[in-house]
Amino acid sequence: MATLLVNQDLCTRCGICSVVCPVSIIDPADENSLPKVKDARAGMCIRCGHCEVSCPSQALLLNYLPDEKAPLSSGAGTISPEDLGVYLKKRRSVRHFTREPVARETILGILDIARYAASGGNGQPVQWLIVHNPAEVRRLAGLTIDWMKTLQGSSHPMSGYIPTLVAAWEAGADPVCRGAPHLVIAHIPEGNPVATVDALIALTYFDIAAPALGVGTCWAGFLSMAAATYKPLQEALALPEGRNYAYALMFGHPQYKTHGIPRRNPVQVEWR
Repeated sequence: MATLLVNQDLCTRCGICSVVCPVSIIDPADENSLPKVKDARAGMCIRCGHCEVSCPSQALLLNYLPDEKAPLSSGAGTISPEDLGVYLKKRRSVRHFTREPVARETILGILDIARYAASGGNGQPVQWLIVHNPAEVRRLAGLTIDWMKTLQGSSHPMSGYIPTLVAAWEAGADPVCRGAPHLVIAHIPEGNPVATVDALIALTYFDIAAPALGVGTCWAGFLSMAAATYKPLQEALALPEGRNYAYALMFGHPQYKTHGIPRRNPVQVEWR
């Protein structure tokens, strides 16, 4: 099966596809031939699609899910630097949520964006667990509190905060998941040395895309610390065999809107 499908009527033999290929497997076109990937090198293709999307004449089709290729109209997705800067600067960690559930279609829309996040070698190792039931989110938060209790009196960096957090939980508050109705958990294959970073990049895509769809997020640090070692929580998550917890976000509809941009420390940078 050919790796590249080339429309000879559209191909200008510009050579861009060969130049941008991350694994350098595309032989450039010449006067007598079109760009191609030799059969002996086809197995090296990582299906990243750089060749296809970099072709100015739209002459190339990567032969991977070819029916899913979607046209990109001129100017589509263009965002001014000013608008992009404001959008990112106004992003907030949300810790107060409404009771209204986020529709599954909305969540799938955010995940559809997150699946385009960068990953090492285009491995796309990240899979997702959505905890959509608020009662289940509360149960997982309770298990995290149980983990905290095991650290009381220890040398763990969290130990000094635990009495306050446990007291808040026992008073009816949720210092772990902040009453969020949902969790998105990224999980990765065991033994993949770069997949943890891939998961964080994908979760960042989720985090950035969510506000555009009316969804607020917060990184679930306490839950993630507990999930790294606490067996009862790991068993409750029941991830597929051979998959490891990477990190999670709590999310839901924000109870309050953002009306400004807070201050941050000045950029500190060294030039060399």
